[in-house]
Amino acid sequence: MIGVLGGAGTVGRVVADRLGAHTLRVGGRALDRAAAACTTPDSTPMRVDLHDPHSLAEFCSGCEVVVNCAGPSYQVLDLVARAALTAGAHYVDAAGDLVALDALGDPPGHRAAVFSAGLMPGLSGLLPRLLATGPLARLDIYVGGAARIGELSAVDALLTRGPRFGLALAAWRDGEIVPGALKPLRSVSLPGFRGQVHAWPFLSAETSRLAAELDIGELRNHTVYVTESVPRALAAAWADDGPLERHVPEVVAAAEADLAATGPYYTMLFQAVPRDPVPGVPRRLILRTPDSYALSGVVAALTAIDVLDGRIKPGAHLAAEVLDPSAVLDRLRSDPLVTGVELL
Repeated sequence: MIGVLGGAGTVGRVVADRLGAHTLRVGGRALDRAAAACTTPDSTPMRVDLHDPHSLAEFCSGCEVVVNCAGPSYQVLDLVARAALTAGAHYVDAAGDLVALDALGDPPGHRAAVFSAGLMPGLSGLLPRLLATGPLARLDIYVGGAARIGELSAVDALLTRGPRFGLALAAWRDGEIVPGALKPLRSVSLPGFRGQVHAWPFLSAETSRLAAELDIGELRNHTVYVTESVPRALAAAWADDGPLERHVPEVVAAAEADLAATGPYYTMLFQAVPRDPVPGVPRRLILRTPDSYALSGVVAALTAIDVLDGRIKPGAHLAAEVLDPSAVLDRLRSDPLVTGVELL
């Protein structure tokens, strides 16, 4: 049995749908909403409060894998992972990050715990590996578009800051992080994106690890917005001395303004410059989806299947570092949430 915690949300519903061939336990704070996410006879809803140790332990009991889609991730950290592992289950987190991984440490027993099994982080650190068939002189990453931001996601965006998450305006060059190396790109045209967009440099912890592992000469990572509404809302919140949470409505409204401008879409663009170019080797990968949150659910489901099938070894991992990028891309090509893939 697979447990899907937060199964009533956007990500959790997709996880439950993609794992519909398995016996599922779908958990949420509201039983009626969890029941609505149960679309097969082998799915059972369960009311669960992740902050109630007894409730959480009861949900995890009897599961082979627990997939966590509940947030906000800065608050959840390794809480659900520990409950799942204590119950003897493997663990997959559609969000989570390096901070959660560090908090967990080494999982007890022969179990796997996989964090960042979503779009970003997740696919953003996995798919570029398809372009690294040889040493890279440079890798440019652009991920973004127009997407609705819920209140919990807005809280995460505001609070997940600091060296363990990443550094704004930084680049990776010659084996080290270079602060202040880049400036925002305003009103630029990028392959795969609609019209002119704005790209804000942010060297995430995920991309720093990617650059170090693959010995990339220079890596530039950008978050892309269709207007400047979201970065302005975030900047205003970070400049305020008060509680960041009070700026959630402004961030949510800014995302709605982006949606009004272009409609929902999300693009992942990866461009590589090899040190020793070889004809026929792909240098660009573009993936498109209408819903970044829903696609995170697809990635989490694929990760859960890999864990069940023994393709991920025991221990604590980041998804981008243990999934097979070729196999994942092949499976994404046939998913209805992926509206386009270009590898050239």
